Amino acid sequence: MVNRTQIVAVVDDDESVRRALKRLLRSVGIEAETFPGSEAFLGTLSSATSVPACAIVDLQMPGIDGLELQRRMGWTGVPIIFLTANDDSAVRVKALAQGAAGFLTKPLDGAILIRTLQTTLGLCDLPQSDSP
Repeated sequence: MVNRTQIVAVVDDDESVRRALKRLLRSVGIEAETFPGSEAFLGTLSSATSVPACAIVDLQMPGIDGLELQRRMGWTGVPIIFLTANDDSAVRVKALAQGAAGFLTKPLDGAILIRTLQTTLGLCDLPQSDSP
């Protein structure tokens, strides 16, 4: 049986986005582990004894994109919050229909991400952050 941790996984091919999200999450007391792409994240999941509480995933990445990652992660039950610079309504509808917990656009509003995480993880009263 795989256990759920209180760590949030951040999967994005842009290092600056990974760093910014990790800082934002840390500022409200959430631990994050970052991954440069879907392949790295899936490799970790396949050998892990625990899974993250949630994954924040870039929609458009080289190799395995966010929607394919979502499909491959179905067995884990890990909720996914998508981030994208391209807000295509058809893709949004597909991601949400496949069970995404959120679909946010870049540039990211940090307060919206924190509220989405609160809802997704069932957390209340996370500290507010001014970080983007």
